Amino acid sequence: MAVVIIGILVLRMHALLALVIGAFCVALLTPAENLHSYATQKVARGEWTQKAADKFEQKPGSMRVAEEFGRTSANLGILIAMATVLGEGMMLSGAAQCIAGAMLRVLGAARAHWAFFFSSFLLCIPVMLDTVMYLLAPLFKAVGRETKKDYLLLVMCTVAGGTITHSLVPPTPGPLFVAGELGVPLGTMIGMGCVIGLGAALVGVVFAKWTNQREVLEVPLEEAGHAPATRMPPLWLALFPVLLPLVLIGLDAAFSPALHAAGNPLAPWLANLGDKDMALTLGALSALAPLFFGWGSGSSAAAVQSAVNSGAAILLIIAAGGAFGGVLQQTGIAADIAQRFAGFHSVALPIVFFVTMLVRTAQGSATVAMITAAPIAKAFIAGGSSINPVYFAIAIGCGSKPFAWMNDAGFWIISKSSGLPESRTLRTVSPMMAIQGFAGLGLTILFAWLLPLK
Repeated sequence: MAVVIIGILVLRMHALLALVIGAFCVALLTPAENLHSYATQKVARGEWTQKAADKFEQKPGSMRVAEEFGRTSANLGILIAMATVLGEGMMLSGAAQCIAGAMLRVLGAARAHWAFFFSSFLLCIPVMLDTVMYLLAPLFKAVGRETKKDYLLLVMCTVAGGTITHSLVPPTPGPLFVAGELGVPLGTMIGMGCVIGLGAALVGVVFAKWTNQREVLEVPLEEAGHAPATRMPPLWLALFPVLLPLVLIGLDAAFSPALHAAGNPLAPWLANLGDKDMALTLGALSALAPLFFGWGSGSSAAAVQSAVNSGAAILLIIAAGGAFGGVLQQTGIAADIAQRFAGFHSVALPIVFFVTMLVRTAQGSATVAMITAAPIAKAFIAGGSSINPVYFAIAIGCGSKPFAWMNDAGFWIISKSSGLPESRTLRTVSPMMAIQGFAGLGLTILFAWLLPLK
């Protein structure tokens, strides 16, 4: 972790390079006896044969890093690619703009902050927060000019809704990676992330209203962000790419076990359609469909090309984080941390929260912080923690909220897209996100106690 943090924060390395170097350092410094112990445990659990264990112990550190890199890519490659295609398709087709506009019409100008809150909360499930901010910026600026009040409230509510689902609800990369690493079913992660995330996000709205009474922010004169689409798809078609993957994954989680047990011929079909890779692929295709019929601006080919450019960078960083976490596990860190924190399982959730928070504050990226903290949570789970892994995953997501400042790209995106000066972003949006994170931790601990899911 020191190599990764110093590389990013002090030496200004790209996160990909810092994570790969950190993984190589861990792999090269791992003693042979630790590798032997790790392989022996795999054989004892029936995951490896003795021949595979012997072969593993002979592999050089660089090969072990490459294998963990490939394992993560295989697990998440299609998901991340399709999630970025889905988001780009919704943006270019005008679907995201259509959803936001519909909520604004339903709730009215007097409750416009709720329209932007729910729009960003929903849109940041399949779309990255930076894209949503640029997408909604022209809309909340227009509303601010029309109403001539509460512009800061519109901005803060947009951030409050989107930042939570960005870190708690797949298929955005951070929660997607953590759920995969901790063995959390995607349907469970989506459901609990939405429930706990909504509670934490509403706390952010309360803080936003309190801040709006004490701060006055004028709408900036200049326009920023993407030009709005002139021809948008109907609302049902705009919502379809968001709801289709969620429905398919939810149906699979709810009914597949019973259908398989009953020998129902529909079981294999539901299992295939509800598989996370298939569900996201179908969602991506449905997001591109409006472009075929002339809605929005751009073409499906342009949407895919843009998504590939951004998604490739995300996947490489995620895969490097997977390699880093994988070789950390090979050192026996899980057993070591489990032993060191044997008496601390009651505070396991706050521990993983604060580890994520420290990494996030030090190096800026919420996604990298979640990747770095995942092995710690995995160690608690391997050590026999009675807490369901989904709560560890959500605690990590909440820990990635404090504290957004100048080393975070998202901080600058929020500031520049909304016209908030840096100093005011630090005293309004940054503390709101931190409060949301701590509120999310409290709700996670409460749910883990009331609804243990065991």
